[in-house]
Amino acid sequence: MSNERIDVTKNIYDENDRIAAETRQVFDQKSVFAVNVMGAPGAGKTSSIIQLINNLPQIRSYVLEGDIESDIDTVKMKSLGIETRQINTYGACHLDAPTVLKAATDLSLAEPGLLFIENIGNLVCPAEFMIGEHIKLLICSVAEGSDKPYKYPLAFEKAQMILLTKIDLKSYVDFDDAFFGKGVQALNKTAAVFEVNARTGDGFAAAARHIEELARRARS
Repeated sequence: MSNERIDVTKNIYDENDRIAAETRQVFDQKSVFAVNVMGAPGAGKTSSIIQLINNLPQIRSYVLEGDIESDIDTVKMKSLGIETRQINTYGACHLDAPTVLKAATDLSLAEPGLLFIENIGNLVCPAEFMIGEHIKLLICSVAEGSDKPYKYPLAFEKAQMILLTKIDLKSYVDFDDAFFGKGVQALNKTAAVFEVNARTGDGFAAAARHIEELARRARS
Protein backbone atom coordinates (compact mmCIF):
# COMPACT_ATOMS: atom_id res chain seq x y z
CA MET A 1 0.00 0.00 0.00
CA SER A 2 1.39 3.40 -0.96
CA ASN A 3 1.95 5.98 1.78
CA GLU A 4 2.10 8.86 -0.69
CA ARG A 5 0.39 11.98 0.61
CA ILE A 6 -1.54 14.10 -1.87
CA ASP A 7 -1.98 17.77 -0.99
CA VAL A 8 -5.19 19.03 -2.61
CA THR A 9 -5.26 22.38 -0.81
CA LYS A 10 -3.42 24.23 -3.56
CA ASN A 11 -5.74 22.86 -6.25
CA ILE A 12 -8.80 23.91 -4.25
CA TYR A 13 -7.52 27.46 -3.85
CA ASP A 14 -6.38 27.67 -7.47
CA GLU A 15 -9.80 26.63 -8.78
CA ASN A 16 -11.56 29.04 -6.45
CA ASP A 17 -9.28 31.88 -7.54
CA ARG A 18 -9.89 31.08 -11.20
CA ILE A 19 -13.65 31.30 -10.75
CA ALA A 20 -13.24 34.41 -8.58
CA ALA A 21 -11.45 36.08 -11.50
CA GLU A 22 -14.33 35.11 -13.82
CA THR A 23 -16.83 36.48 -11.30
CA ARG A 24 -14.91 39.74 -11.04
CA GLN A 25 -15.03 40.03 -14.84
CA VAL A 26 -18.82 39.65 -14.76
CA PHE A 27 -19.07 42.47 -12.22
CA ASP A 28 -16.68 44.66 -14.20
CA GLN A 29 -18.68 44.14 -17.39
CA LYS A 30 -21.80 45.26 -15.53
CA SER A 31 -19.92 48.19 -13.88
CA VAL A 32 -20.82 46.76 -10.48
CA PHE A 33 -18.35 47.31 -7.64
CA ALA A 34 -18.39 44.26 -5.35
CA VAL A 35 -17.73 44.52 -1.60
CA ASN A 36 -16.98 41.38 0.41
CA VAL A 37 -18.36 42.17 3.87
CA MET A 38 -16.65 40.12 6.58
CA GLY A 39 -17.08 40.06 10.34
CA ALA A 40 -17.96 37.97 13.36
CA PRO A 41 -21.57 37.05 14.20
CA GLY A 42 -23.29 40.04 15.75
CA ALA A 43 -20.65 42.55 14.64
CA GLY A 44 -23.26 44.53 12.73
CA LYS A 45 -22.71 43.47 9.13
CA THR A 46 -26.33 43.69 8.00
CA SER A 47 -27.08 46.97 9.78
CA SER A 48 -23.86 48.47 8.40
CA ILE A 49 -24.77 47.47 4.85
CA ILE A 50 -28.18 49.09 5.27
CA GLN A 51 -26.63 52.31 6.58
CA LEU A 52 -24.11 52.44 3.75
CA ILE A 53 -26.86 51.94 1.17
CA ASN A 54 -28.96 54.66 2.82
CA ASN A 55 -26.01 57.02 2.54
CA LEU A 56 -25.62 56.30 -1.18
CA PRO A 57 -29.16 56.96 -2.44
CA GLN A 58 -27.95 58.01 -5.89
CA ILE A 59 -26.26 54.63 -6.50
CA ARG A 60 -28.08 51.37 -7.26
CA SER A 61 -27.22 48.75 -4.66
CA TYR A 62 -27.57 44.97 -4.67
CA VAL A 63 -27.00 42.47 -1.85
CA LEU A 64 -26.07 38.81 -1.56
CA GLU A 65 -26.80 37.57 1.96
CA GLY A 66 -24.65 34.67 3.16
CA ASP A 67 -25.82 32.60 6.14
CA ILE A 68 -25.41 29.05 7.32
CA GLU A 69 -29.18 28.87 7.80
CA SER A 70 -32.24 31.15 7.56
CA ASP A 71 -33.15 34.13 5.38
CA ILE A 72 -33.93 36.65 8.14
CA ASP A 73 -31.57 39.31 6.81
CA THR A 74 -32.71 38.84 3.21
CA VAL A 75 -36.33 39.36 4.23
CA LYS A 76 -35.28 42.57 6.01
CA MET A 77 -33.34 43.83 2.98
CA LYS A 78 -36.20 43.11 0.61
CA SER A 79 -38.63 44.93 2.91
CA LEU A 80 -36.46 48.02 2.40
CA GLY A 81 -36.68 47.68 -1.37
CA ILE A 82 -33.12 46.39 -1.82
CA GLU A 83 -32.67 43.71 -4.47
CA THR A 84 -31.27 40.79 -2.46
CA ARG A 85 -30.59 37.09 -2.94
CA GLN A 86 -29.98 34.53 -0.21
CA ILE A 87 -27.05 32.13 -0.02
CA ASN A 88 -27.26 29.34 2.57
CA THR A 89 -24.14 27.23 3.07
CA TYR A 90 -25.75 24.67 5.43
CA GLY A 91 -22.59 24.33 7.52
CA ALA A 92 -19.77 25.84 5.47
CA CYS A 93 -18.04 28.65 7.36
CA HIS A 94 -17.44 30.94 4.38
CA LEU A 95 -18.64 31.82 0.90
CA ASP A 96 -16.60 30.70 -2.09
CA ALA A 97 -16.36 31.96 -5.66
CA PRO A 98 -18.52 29.27 -7.34
CA THR A 99 -21.33 29.89 -4.85
CA VAL A 100 -21.18 33.66 -5.32
CA LEU A 101 -21.07 33.39 -9.12
CA LYS A 102 -24.16 31.17 -9.14
CA ALA A 103 -26.07 33.48 -6.79
CA ALA A 104 -25.05 36.60 -8.71
CA THR A 105 -26.71 35.26 -11.86
CA ASP A 106 -30.02 35.52 -9.99
CA LEU A 107 -29.54 39.27 -9.51
CA SER A 108 -30.64 41.59 -12.27
CA LEU A 109 -27.54 43.82 -12.08
CA ALA A 110 -29.60 45.94 -14.43
CA GLU A 111 -27.74 49.16 -13.60
CA PRO A 112 -24.16 50.01 -12.63
CA GLY A 113 -23.77 50.21 -8.89
CA LEU A 114 -22.62 48.44 -5.75
CA LEU A 115 -22.92 44.81 -4.72
CA PHE A 116 -22.55 44.06 -1.03
CA ILE A 117 -21.79 40.38 -0.39
CA GLU A 118 -22.38 39.61 3.29
CA ASN A 119 -20.11 36.71 4.13
CA ILE A 120 -20.71 34.12 6.85
CA GLY A 121 -20.20 35.39 10.41
CA ASN A 122 -16.60 34.32 10.98
CA LEU A 123 -13.27 36.10 11.42
CA VAL A 124 -11.15 33.27 10.03
CA CYS A 125 -12.26 31.43 6.88
CA PRO A 126 -13.84 34.27 4.82
CA ALA A 127 -10.52 36.13 4.68
CA GLU A 128 -8.86 33.15 2.96
CA PHE A 129 -11.10 33.03 -0.13
CA MET A 130 -11.48 35.47 -3.00
CA ILE A 131 -15.08 35.58 -4.22
CA GLY A 132 -14.84 38.04 -7.09
CA GLU A 133 -14.86 41.14 -4.92
CA HIS A 134 -13.11 44.44 -5.57
CA ILE A 135 -12.50 45.08 -1.86
CA LYS A 136 -12.86 43.34 1.47
CA LEU A 137 -14.74 45.36 4.09
CA LEU A 138 -14.15 44.17 7.66
CA ILE A 139 -16.79 44.89 10.30
CA CYS A 140 -15.51 44.78 13.88
CA SER A 141 -17.52 45.89 16.91
CA VAL A 142 -16.10 47.38 20.10
CA ALA A 143 -18.07 44.74 22.02
CA GLU A 144 -15.75 42.08 20.58
CA GLY A 145 -12.77 43.67 22.31
CA SER A 146 -9.73 45.67 21.23
CA ASP A 147 -7.55 42.57 20.85
CA LYS A 148 -9.09 41.28 17.63
CA PRO A 149 -6.28 42.40 15.27
CA TYR A 150 -3.87 40.35 17.37
CA LYS A 151 -6.08 37.25 17.50
CA TYR A 152 -7.37 37.27 13.91
CA PRO A 153 -4.60 38.95 11.90
CA LEU A 154 -5.49 37.63 8.43
CA ALA A 155 -8.87 39.37 8.33
CA PHE A 156 -7.22 42.69 9.18
CA GLU A 157 -4.33 42.11 6.75
CA LYS A 158 -6.69 41.46 3.84
CA ALA A 159 -9.18 44.28 4.44
CA GLN A 160 -9.08 47.41 2.32
CA MET A 161 -11.57 49.07 4.66
CA ILE A 162 -12.53 48.55 8.32
CA LEU A 163 -15.65 49.68 10.15
CA LEU A 164 -15.44 49.80 13.95
CA THR A 165 -19.08 49.49 14.96
CA LYS A 166 -21.16 50.04 18.11
CA ILE A 167 -18.90 52.85 19.26
CA ASP A 168 -21.58 54.02 21.70
CA LEU A 169 -20.60 50.99 23.83
CA LYS A 170 -16.95 51.93 24.24
CA SER A 171 -17.25 53.15 27.81
CA TYR A 172 -19.19 50.04 28.83
CA VAL A 173 -16.73 47.48 27.46
CA ASP A 174 -13.43 49.27 28.27
CA PHE A 175 -12.39 49.34 24.64
CA ASP A 176 -8.72 50.34 24.25
CA ASP A 177 -8.49 52.58 21.17
CA ALA A 178 -4.69 52.81 21.22
CA PHE A 179 -4.23 49.05 21.53
CA PHE A 180 -6.68 48.37 18.71
CA GLY A 181 -5.16 51.01 16.46
CA LYS A 182 -1.62 49.76 17.08
CA GLY A 183 -2.70 46.24 16.12
CA VAL A 184 -4.35 47.40 12.91
CA GLN A 185 -1.36 49.52 11.91
CA ALA A 186 1.06 46.65 12.48
CA LEU A 187 -0.92 44.50 10.06
CA ASN A 188 -2.30 46.96 7.53
CA LYS A 189 -1.10 50.51 7.04
CA THR A 190 -3.36 51.31 4.09
CA ALA A 191 -6.86 50.21 5.16
CA ALA A 192 -9.19 53.10 5.89
CA VAL A 193 -10.78 52.80 9.35
CA PHE A 194 -14.11 54.40 10.21
CA GLU A 195 -15.86 54.50 13.59
CA VAL A 196 -19.61 54.10 13.14
CA ASN A 197 -22.85 53.67 15.04
CA ALA A 198 -25.68 51.94 13.18
CA ARG A 199 -28.26 53.04 15.75
CA THR A 200 -27.65 56.74 15.09
CA GLY A 201 -26.02 56.56 11.67
CA ASP A 202 -22.92 58.39 12.89
CA GLY A 203 -19.83 57.86 10.76
CA PHE A 204 -21.54 56.16 7.84
CA ALA A 205 -21.62 59.19 5.54
CA ALA A 206 -17.81 59.31 5.47
CA ALA A 207 -17.57 55.53 5.04
CA ALA A 208 -20.04 55.62 2.17
CA ARG A 209 -18.11 58.40 0.43
CA HIS A 210 -14.96 56.30 0.72
CA ILE A 211 -16.63 53.30 -0.94
CA GLU A 212 -17.96 55.58 -3.66
CA GLU A 213 -14.43 56.87 -4.29
CA LEU A 214 -12.97 53.34 -4.38
CA ALA A 215 -15.66 52.35 -6.90
CA ARG A 216 -14.85 55.41 -9.02
CA ARG A 217 -11.16 54.52 -9.05
CA ALA A 218 -11.93 50.93 -10.03
CA ARG A 219 -13.88 52.14 -13.06
CA SER A 220 -11.22 54.61 -14.22
